[in-house]
Amino acid sequence: MSDPATTHRSVGRSVDRREGRAKVTGAIAYVDDLTLPGMLYGKTIRSTIACGTIRHIEFEKDVPWDEFTIVDAGDVPGKNIVHLIEEDQPVLCEAVVRHREEPILLIAHPDRQLVEKAARSVKITYEEHPAILEIGPGKVHREILIEDGDLEAEFAASDVVIERTYRTGAQEHAYIEPQGFIAQWDGDKVHAEGSHQCPFYVHEALKTAFNLTDEQVNVAHCTTGGAFGGKEDFPSIVAIHAALLAKKSGRPVKLIYDRNEDMASSTKRHPSLSTLRIGATKDGVLRALDFDFRLDQGAYVTLTPVVLSRGVLHAFGCYRWPAARIRGRSFFTNSPPYGAFRGFGAPQSLFAIEAHMSLLAEQLSIDPAELRRRNFLRPGDTMPTGQVMKEDPNLEALLDRALELSDYRAKRSAWKKGSGRGIGLSTFMHGAGFTGSGEVYLASRVALEIREDGKVVILQANTEMGQGVETVFQQICSEAVGIPLEQVVFRRPETAFVPNSGPTVASRTTMIVGRLVEKAGKQLRGKLGELSVAEHYRKSGPLRIEVQYEPPPGIQWDEKTYKGSGYPTYAWACDVVEVSIDPVTAEIKTERVTSTVDIGTVINPTLAQGQVEGGVAQGVGWATSEKVALRDGAMTNAEMMNYIIPTTVDVPEITVEFLPNPYEYGAYGSKGVGELPMDGPAPAVTAAVAHALDREITQVPVQPEDLLE
Repeated sequence: MSDPATTHRSVGRSVDRREGRAKVTGAIAYVDDLTLPGMLYGKTIRSTIACGTIRHIEFEKDVPWDEFTIVDAGDVPGKNIVHLIEEDQPVLCEAVVRHREEPILLIAHPDRQLVEKAARSVKITYEEHPAILEIGPGKVHREILIEDGDLEAEFAASDVVIERTYRTGAQEHAYIEPQGFIAQWDGDKVHAEGSHQCPFYVHEALKTAFNLTDEQVNVAHCTTGGAFGGKEDFPSIVAIHAALLAKKSGRPVKLIYDRNEDMASSTKRHPSLSTLRIGATKDGVLRALDFDFRLDQGAYVTLTPVVLSRGVLHAFGCYRWPAARIRGRSFFTNSPPYGAFRGFGAPQSLFAIEAHMSLLAEQLSIDPAELRRRNFLRPGDTMPTGQVMKEDPNLEALLDRALELSDYRAKRSAWKKGSGRGIGLSTFMHGAGFTGSGEVYLASRVALEIREDGKVVILQANTEMGQGVETVFQQICSEAVGIPLEQVVFRRPETAFVPNSGPTVASRTTMIVGRLVEKAGKQLRGKLGELSVAEHYRKSGPLRIEVQYEPPPGIQWDEKTYKGSGYPTYAWACDVVEVSIDPVTAEIKTERVTSTVDIGTVINPTLAQGQVEGGVAQGVGWATSEKVALRDGAMTNAEMMNYIIPTTVDVPEITVEFLPNPYEYGAYGSKGVGELPMDGPAPAVTAAVAHALDREITQVPVQPEDLLE
């Protein structure tokens, strides 16, 4: 297999991040660095109960309220709805409260400190109702069922049948920069600029709330300090709130959350509850899978349908199943709504299936690596959805290399069960791009334009939020057009000026949108002929190339039956994790993670390695320390002091090796990378802990107090 760094000019090379210097030197501006003339500072007044009805609102007299702009639900000129998949979440609560921290009022004033004081001087009286705070008793919002083969016959033919229930907790995104937007009006047109992933999501939400046309709304992307899914749908709420205050006051309004408000009110990873029954022969051949997958979606729908969908479509893991039944359900509760988080449902279901595979291996006295090897998907195999594996997942090569790099066999032999040291593994995949027919529905577009100075401008809507899209797209464009990297310009996304290339989510950016950049670049090169960009401009004037997504051949999906190709391709990986357990405190130390990864062609090795290392760190945190503590529907540890994410001291030694298996329809053979590394660490960590202590671990996070009990 050829190395792209030797066959390409720009692709396959670890070029410097294009925006890196400005970030490191502090020259770049984030939304809270921006100040506009006459600007007000906004604040959200939120509910303090999980379920009930608003009875009375009192504004205490220690604040000059006549100087304030105050907004309630009656000030929403369009629909009092945050536009997304389903229109159920109000912009501002009118009467019925469905979760803690639900927005009720907005206030703004030129004095930022006075705004904080005023927020404490609004007293809301409620009639409180019983709240549902656990998965199960609440109303089912959505149900998905996948059935394939004769399940009961395969269970009857199994030598061993094992059933367990697995639980995963919520997870806070802990992005470095909290939520924030600035909004201002020019007549009947609104301009909103902020920290977010998906400009056109915010654009549609503003249109709906204010009853505006496309041309009346412009949403600009500001430098964004991390997102991980937490800035996919939630920024629409922040933008609408800032715009409401700006409209009523007639002045620009900045609305920036502090860390406590951000953690308490923003979306988290969905908690899950999974009950699995697996049947297998005594020599470790899988026969049947019965998987009941449940999500807590919180008080409103948000992005739960697609999170549930992805969770279900990853529930069968990397394995062949003669028969399978996967039932997925999402439940309403009175918790703050849950939303997108790196992995998008797959980490929850993959934790359960991988933990169960490790348990099955123990029950059968088969090495966990060998059990997986015997059941890997191979070319020609069919998934429970009916999708036929046309490509080689290369799982054996990924597994073998991870075992070799980690010295797995020697360590597993030397570290006896219950010795306090353990080693565990997971094999996993992640579907790249939107599920099913999602990419066809999005119909993403990308444009390239030439400038008089000889540069080519990339016009699209995918956002740089720390993952490196600005650099990667410039590399792809440079390669396709055949010009130096310095001649490519990445225009910041702004809905009034760029085509809609879809959201920056779902591990789709490089593979799907990057492919469009490649396609447009090659067309542009054809138009230029023997001329340079500057020469062509002088001779013929401006030139714009715009392309639109077309699905790969043979991709079919039935949303009603959940049959067909859930994803056009998958990225694959294997993680091996080593842990030690303190015999007195039961503290878990994750010492080393070895990750072998297939993401197709690696466009920028350093950035790709950073993505894997970051995902591993988040996965280890979710598995061992990151516990969202909820009481009466409120996050009680909504501060960085008490919500423990891995620091540089806690992050294990991470070894990453890529085994590229190019995908024909990705940009220069690339596949998705962003979410894959989040999927594997948790079940590998718990398998290692189980090995170290010789006991079953069925939940994450697993903390010292859990082990001491």
